[in-house]
Formats: sequence, C-alpha cells, structure tokens
Amino acid sequence: MSDRADANIRPGRERELASLYATARSLTALGDVDDVLDSIVRHAHDLIGTDFTYLSLLDDAGVLSITASEGTISAAFRSAHIPPGTGLGGKVIESRAAHWVGDYRRAGELQHDPAFDAVVGNEGLVALLGVPLLVRDRVIGALFAAHRSERRFRADEIALLSAFADHAAIALDNARLYEESRGALAELRSAYRTIEEQVVVMERAQSVHEALTGVVLAGGGPQVAASELAEQIGGEVVILDRSGGLLARGGACEPSAEEPDGGVLAEVIERARSTGRAATTTGADGRRHSAATIRAGDSLLGTVLWSQHQKPSAMDVRSLELATHVVGLLILKDNAAADAAERLSGELLTELIVVSPNVSVTQRTRARSRGIDLDALDVVVTAEAHGVSAGELVRHLHVIARQEAGLAGEHLGHATLIAAAEDAEGFARTVQQRIRTELGRPVVAICERVAGHDWARAFSRATGCMAVARHLGWADLGATTDRFALYALAFDVDRKAELDRFLADSIGPLLAYDASRSTDLVATLDAYFRNDSNLRRTADVLQVHLNTLLKRLDRISAVLGHDWRGTDDLPLRLAIRLERLRHAVQS
Repeated sequence: MSDRADANIRPGRERELASLYATARSLTALGDVDDVLDSIVRHAHDLIGTDFTYLSLLDDAGVLSITASEGTISAAFRSAHIPPGTGLGGKVIESRAAHWVGDYRRAGELQHDPAFDAVVGNEGLVALLGVPLLVRDRVIGALFAAHRSERRFRADEIALLSAFADHAAIALDNARLYEESRGALAELRSAYRTIEEQVVVMERAQSVHEALTGVVLAGGGPQVAASELAEQIGGEVVILDRSGGLLARGGACEPSAEEPDGGVLAEVIERARSTGRAATTTGADGRRHSAATIRAGDSLLGTVLWSQHQKPSAMDVRSLELATHVVGLLILKDNAAADAAERLSGELLTELIVVSPNVSVTQRTRARSRGIDLDALDVVVTAEAHGVSAGELVRHLHVIARQEAGLAGEHLGHATLIAAAEDAEGFARTVQQRIRTELGRPVVAICERVAGHDWARAFSRATGCMAVARHLGWADLGATTDRFALYALAFDVDRKAELDRFLADSIGPLLAYDASRSTDLVATLDAYFRNDSNLRRTADVLQVHLNTLLKRLDRISAVLGHDWRGTDDLPLRLAIRLERLRHAVQS
C-alpha cells in the first residue's frame, strides 16, 4: 500500500516541482517590481489552487499591506492593513516560519485585530496559509493562500508554497535592485547630460567674457560692447544710461517683432534696480526681456536690456550680470574721458573770460586741438534754473558745446557757454528749451553778443541781466540782453557812471541818510511805490504801524528837501527801482 501510494503521489509532486522550477525561471527573467509581484501571486495561485492568493509587504512601521492579489477579492480587502503582531501575518513575520489555520475567525492562538477581522468576515475568508518572504535573513513580507471554506493544509502544500516564496523573495529583491540600478543609471545619465549642458553654457559664458574683455582692451565703447554681446548671446541688446537714455544697441529683432511695451520694460528695469539682480519678464508678443543694472559701487551707471524669444537659462542670466561689469568699465572709461574733456573745456573757458580780449598762442593751440575756432566764438550764454546747481546745468551745456564746437564751464558760480551763433536770440531760445526739456523744469538762458574777443564784458552783461530777470521774477525765458535794454543802467558796467550820477541827483540824500544812520528809507519808499501809494498795504508789507509809516514818509520829504508827494514822482520812482536792481545785480 505504501509503495502504491508513493507511486500515485510521486507524479503529482514531480509536476509541482517542474512547475516550481519553470516559475522560478520565469520570475528571474522579470525586471520590473510590479511585474514580479503580479507574477508571484499568479503562479502561487496556480501552484496551490486556493480560492485566492495575495502578497503583503512590510513598511517601515512594520505594517503589512496587500500589494498584489489573484482570484476574486474585494477592493476593501485589497486595501486592508494588518498591524504589527496581529493576525496570521503577524505570527508569520515574528516566527519567520510558515503557519496556517483551518478557520481564521476561531483561531484562538492568534492576536486578532477587530478592523481586519471585519474585512475577513466580509470577504468570507476561512482557511489561511502564510509563508514568509525572506531576503538575506530579513523578512520583507508574506505570501498567503486562502480558502472560503474550512480545510487543512498538507505538509507538501506548505513546503511547496514556502519553496516558491523563497524563489519569489529572491526574484523580488533582484527586481528591486534592478529597478534601483536602473534609476541610478537614469540619474547618472541625467546628471551627465546636465554636466554637458553646464559645460556648454560655461564655455558660452567664458566666450562672452573673453569677447567683452577684448572690447575693453581694444578701446571699444558701449556700442561695440552691445554688438559683441548680441552676437554672443543672440537676440537684441540695448544699453541705457542712468536716466534711461539710449547709449547703444546691438543685434536685431526679428522683422515681425513689435516694439516692446514701455511699461513692460520700465517694470523689469525697476525690479532689477530694486533687487540688484537680473530680472526677466515676458512681453505681449511672447519675447523675454531681461534687465541687469550697471553699477559702480553705489552709483547707478545704467541698464543692459536683453530681448529674445527663448527663456533664458540661469547661466545666461548670470552671463548678462557679468557683462554689466565690463559695460560698467567702458562707461566709467567714457565718463572719465568726458569728465577730463569737460574739465579742460571749463578751464579754457575761464581763462578766455579772465584774459579777454587777449588770446594767447597756447590758448589757440589748445582750442584747435579740440576742434574749436576761437575767432568764431561770438556769443556767451549763462543759464539758471531754480533748485538746480550750476554744476548740473554745466553738464547739459557741455553736450551743446560739443555739438556747436564751443566751450562750457562754471565761472564765478554761473553755468556758462561760449559758442558761435548767427542768430543770438534763436540760439538763446534753443539752449533754454533743450535744457528745460532735459531737466523737466523752467530754465532761464541769457545770451550776449561778443565783440573783439571780449568774452569778459559779454559774461558780465549776461550775468547782470540774469540777476535782473531773477529780481523781476522771470523763471522761464530764453533771450538776449537786448530784452533788458530798459534796465541797462543797472547791469552795464560801461554806464556805471551814468547810473551813479542819476542816483546821486535823485535819491543821493536818502542813500547817505540810510548809510549814516542805519535806517531803511529807500526800502520804505520802494514798498510805498510797489503798493501804488496805498498806506495800509505798505504798512502791512513793512510790518509797521500806520503812524510809523507816516513818520517815515515825512522824514523822506525832510531829507529830500521837498514835498515829493505833491510833485511828479516819476524820476524818484525810476531812481528807487534802479537802485534796487543795482543792489540785486551786485549781490
């Protein structure tokens, strides 16, 4: 009987072993973890022949979670979790050995979890066999075979599932290792591609730096730098000065590209200036506009704008920032050259005014080296604007001087220009309007003709007229000194004797009285005339009592020796006005 039983069992076991061998070989051929998991439960299901089979893996907290299943099984069961140390799974994990129960719910030797027991009841699970998945003496999970009716599991079934689990664990571990290796290889390839891209970008950045350095060494200016930068990085490059004016433009936009919205550019420039880093924005046409400020210490020198269609890389933006350093050097170099030229221009202007009408050979040579013909410089212009320093005005006059082959500088605190002009009146208006536009505020420019190289006399008349204009309240004017002919006695040095004689005849006693007694009868009379002889308004302006004003007016009559209020007071009015103008011009 024993021999016949063995003979009957042997072919079945041989088929199981052959199936196990074939299954193990098929598992080792798989590389994807999910494919291996699905294959394990499918082949285990076929080998054991239970109602359903499932595989659970341990997470870091020791909880078993179902990761693959075969056979009819509900979604609730597939999503179930078995807490550490509970159920048949907990016993398999702790003992690292196979265990089974004929009826799971009546198995008193197990520590039951109410939540999992409820799922088991709903699923109709009764008999359950579990074997551990071991990898290098480490439990990674368990493989389960389940019946929906009570039964016993034979020793050969337990051995077969355990053997299969051993092969499956190795295949699963290999698949994990393969997947990790594949992931690591992908990361290496990605890192290598990134390195290659970085090398290309760095070489490009180095090329940009070398090209711009070459511009500096070759003595190029911002225009050459803009063209070279555009050639290196593509797109269009625009360099703006500190006030937003165009310094240089390089490269060219596509013919279909529209001019960018000024608001878009203003916004990106403001962001770059406020953050100190390059900023990028996208225009309505899809082009990217990047801005980087040009600085020297805390001084803002300008901005570099880069416009193109592609999104700039981080290294491109960094290259743009580095390019601003080179452009800053070029601007500083140009500014230094311009400052030196302006300083020499101012020095020569001062010399000509001081020594005029004499002109030395050296001065003529220095002027010729600057492309200036001293014999042609026939007008002197002085400029003034409220709240603007003479130095600031001179910077604007230097631009005009370079264009007109003239000289500009600050002389005795006045912004001054010496140039050539056929129409002095028109030239004065042109200078005034240009500076007014650039400053955005009212400007007064007074022009005087030069005769016989006498720039000193022209300067004196122009500045005298400027003082008269200031005293009269004129703040926005471009004119020649002829406009002030009525007041010539106050500012014309050649007529000083006439003015002195007229004032002595008209108000000489008042001037002497004020000087000897430290009174202010002239100012009182000036206020009286300015307020149309209205006593109340005059007293208010002078901030004195009405009786005090009447006493002063009587004192004026006594000093002058006649009742000036009862006679023609026009000469007295003119004398007072000219005296106040002379005082304004001299101060």
